[in-house]
Amino acid sequence: MIKKILLGLLGLIIIGAGGLFFINGKDNYDASKYSANVSNGLNTGSTISFTLPDQFDKSHTLKADTKTLVMVFAKATGHTVKEFLKKQESDYLTKRDTLFIADVSPMPTVIRNTFALPDLRKSAYSVLLIYDKNIAQQLKNDKEAEKIAIVTLENGAVKEVKYISTEEELKTLFK
Repeated sequence: MIKKILLGLLGLIIIGAGGLFFINGKDNYDASKYSANVSNGLNTGSTISFTLPDQFDKSHTLKADTKTLVMVFAKATGHTVKEFLKKQESDYLTKRDTLFIADVSPMPTVIRNTFALPDLRKSAYSVLLIYDKNIAQQLKNDKEAEKIAIVTLENGAVKEVKYISTEEELKTLFK
């Protein structure tokens, strides 16, 4: 009797997981709409241009008046920035001509669609997303990938790049 119940539960779990994968496993990202171009990596003097989607699939192109990019390439640093922004007013980034960019390219599609995107859609601010590993590689400094990259821009040119790790460092930078 217990064996039948366990087999029945296992069957339901397999069917449920299969259904979840079927529903959320499809990648809706259209690579032809998005791009990034970085002249010399994430280094001072390099020029950056990009068009990336946000968590609502709205396209964003880097504008000349954008002063700062906050970029994360690891889950932990993404959570650090998210916790910091959760404590700020909803237009915190906009007032500072700042964009928040998160790399979701390493994430399996079903995980991204089932957990990450619905969570990001609850945010009061836009999060530009990197779905493409090639775009991520242009913007990422592999040695500092576990840190938050703060890129100061002037007309699309990199003036300074800082790597930080904590919410306290974010507070200090944006004072």
